[in-house]
Amino acid sequence: MYAIVKTGGKQYKVAVGDKLNIEKLDAEVGATVELPVICFVDGATVEADPAKAAAKKVTAEVVEQFKGPKQLVFKFKKRKNYKKLRGHRQQLTRVEIKSIA
Repeated sequence: MYAIVKTGGKQYKVAVGDKLNIEKLDAEVGATVELPVICFVDGATVEADPAKAAAKKVTAEVVEQFKGPKQLVFKFKKRKNYKKLRGHRQQLTRVEIKSIA
Protein backbone atom coordinates (compact mmCIF):
# COMPACT_ATOMS: atom_id res chain seq x y z
CA MET A 1 0.00 0.00 0.00
CA TYR A 2 1.34 3.41 -0.95
CA ALA A 3 0.14 6.92 -1.75
CA ILE A 4 1.28 9.88 -3.81
CA VAL A 5 1.31 13.08 -1.76
CA LYS A 6 1.89 16.66 -2.83
CA THR A 7 3.81 19.15 -0.73
CA GLY A 8 6.11 22.05 -1.52
CA GLY A 9 5.15 21.97 -5.20
CA LYS A 10 6.50 18.43 -5.59
CA GLN A 11 4.96 14.96 -5.51
CA TYR A 12 6.32 12.04 -3.48
CA LYS A 13 5.50 8.32 -3.42
CA VAL A 14 5.25 7.30 0.24
CA ALA A 15 4.58 4.15 2.23
CA VAL A 16 4.34 3.58 5.99
CA GLY A 17 7.77 3.91 7.62
CA ASP A 18 9.34 5.99 4.84
CA LYS A 19 11.51 8.98 5.76
CA LEU A 20 11.75 11.81 3.27
CA ASN A 21 13.12 15.32 3.02
CA ILE A 22 10.58 17.91 1.94
CA GLU A 23 10.54 21.68 1.79
CA LYS A 24 10.25 23.37 5.17
CA LEU A 25 6.99 22.96 7.08
CA ASP A 26 6.04 25.27 9.95
CA ALA A 27 5.84 22.53 12.58
CA GLU A 28 7.84 21.67 15.68
CA VAL A 29 9.98 18.54 15.93
CA GLY A 30 7.76 15.69 17.12
CA ALA A 31 4.55 17.24 15.78
CA THR A 32 2.28 15.30 13.43
CA VAL A 33 1.22 16.76 10.09
CA GLU A 34 -1.26 15.62 7.44
CA LEU A 35 -0.12 15.60 3.82
CA PRO A 36 -2.63 16.00 0.93
CA VAL A 37 -3.14 12.79 -1.08
CA ILE A 38 -3.54 12.89 -4.87
CA CYS A 39 -3.34 9.14 -5.60
CA PHE A 40 -3.82 6.02 -3.46
CA VAL A 41 -2.88 2.41 -4.31
CA ASP A 42 -3.98 -0.50 -2.11
CA GLY A 43 -2.90 -3.72 -3.81
CA ALA A 44 -5.92 -4.42 -6.04
CA THR A 45 -7.45 -0.93 -6.18
CA VAL A 46 -6.03 2.28 -7.59
CA GLU A 47 -7.71 5.56 -6.66
CA ALA A 48 -6.31 8.13 -9.12
CA ASP A 49 -9.16 10.66 -8.89
CA PRO A 50 -7.79 13.50 -6.70
CA ALA A 51 -11.25 14.30 -5.34
CA LYS A 52 -11.79 10.73 -4.07
CA ALA A 53 -8.16 10.26 -3.01
CA ALA A 54 -8.38 13.42 -0.88
CA ALA A 55 -10.64 11.48 1.50
CA LYS A 56 -7.60 9.38 2.50
CA LYS A 57 -5.27 10.67 5.21
CA VAL A 58 -1.48 10.44 5.29
CA THR A 59 -0.06 11.39 8.68
CA ALA A 60 3.62 12.07 9.19
CA GLU A 61 5.78 12.98 12.17
CA VAL A 62 8.38 15.75 11.91
CA VAL A 63 11.78 14.24 12.74
CA GLU A 64 14.02 17.29 12.24
CA GLN A 65 14.40 20.70 10.62
CA PHE A 66 17.70 21.24 8.76
CA LYS A 67 19.45 22.95 5.88
CA GLY A 68 20.23 21.17 2.63
CA PRO A 69 23.62 21.14 0.89
CA LYS A 70 25.01 24.39 -0.47
CA GLN A 71 24.15 25.15 -4.08
CA LEU A 72 26.60 27.50 -5.81
CA VAL A 73 25.29 30.14 -8.20
CA PHE A 74 28.04 31.55 -10.45
CA LYS A 75 27.31 34.36 -12.88
CA PHE A 76 29.79 35.78 -15.37
CA LYS A 77 30.04 37.68 -18.63
CA LYS A 78 33.02 36.86 -20.76
CA ARG A 79 35.49 39.63 -21.60
CA LYS A 80 33.64 42.09 -19.28
CA ASN A 81 35.44 41.22 -16.01
CA TYR A 82 32.07 40.45 -14.39
CA LYS A 83 31.92 37.54 -11.95
CA LYS A 84 29.58 36.85 -9.03
CA LEU A 85 29.60 33.80 -6.79
CA ARG A 86 26.62 33.28 -4.51
CA GLY A 87 25.48 30.33 -2.44
CA HIS A 88 22.09 29.04 -1.31
CA ARG A 89 21.04 26.45 1.28
CA GLN A 90 17.42 25.32 1.18
CA GLN A 91 15.50 24.91 4.46
CA LEU A 92 14.24 21.31 4.66
CA THR A 93 12.11 19.17 6.95
CA ARG A 94 12.63 15.43 7.45
CA VAL A 95 9.37 13.58 8.08
CA GLU A 96 8.54 9.94 8.80
CA ILE A 97 5.28 8.52 7.45
CA LYS A 98 3.27 7.03 10.32
CA SER A 99 0.00 5.94 8.72
CA ILE A 100 -2.04 5.88 5.52
CA ALA A 101 -5.76 5.57 6.21
